[in-house]
Amino acid sequence: MTTHSTAQLIGGRSHQCDATATYTHEGRRAYVLLDGIGSDEDVQSWTRTTARRLARAAARNGALKGLQQIHAARAEEVAEQGPYGPDLPMAVAVVAVTEPGQPLQIAWCGDARAYLLPAPTSPARRLTTDHNMRRVLIDMGAKPGPYSRNRVTSYLGDTAVTAPLGSATATATGRLILASDGAYEPLEDADIEISDYLTGRPQKAARTLVEAAVTHGGQRADNATALVADLG
Repeated sequence: MTTHSTAQLIGGRSHQCDATATYTHEGRRAYVLLDGIGSDEDVQSWTRTTARRLARAAARNGALKGLQQIHAARAEEVAEQGPYGPDLPMAVAVVAVTEPGQPLQIAWCGDARAYLLPAPTSPARRLTTDHNMRRVLIDMGAKPGPYSRNRVTSYLGDTAVTAPLGSATATATGRLILASDGAYEPLEDADIEISDYLTGRPQKAARTLVEAAVTHGGQRADNATALVADLG
């Protein structure tokens, strides 16, 4: 038995361009979160549609293969538009797939994150590694600047041949959390453990997390979205 819930707040943005979706195929269940790049109606609409497409692809093919499929399709669409390609909507993404008797699968591009809370009193364990310039500079031994995290190095729509797609597996028990950067960064900046806001039923946990993020984000609060799922 798996229960899940999603909560979103728009923060200080003009449009809510985060999106979530779930899909089940032959016992394999996919959970998806996309964080659109930009803030307008086109990004909002495309991100919602693409979240559903990614959920279907991942439920049918697995987390990484599903992400690769949608990533390749969007990169092709961008390339076909030539000089107008960069104007198309794009997004970062994270997808998790559960299947009876199998490990939890995670795949991602950009800085959307997945966490796992093994038990209610445990700290949340991050399953993803950010694809942004902050991570690149840290890996090079350099000190990242204050805005380096805002430049992602992998996303849906990236036509670079070397664009990284991350993947990981974990034990499929406990509480899964997918979060946009607007949901985790304000808490991380305030040195607050994300697990402090993940108690109670999934609906309560997701809502509490995004409310805390927007409160700590203040006037510069981003779209904040969290998907919380209890894995049986």
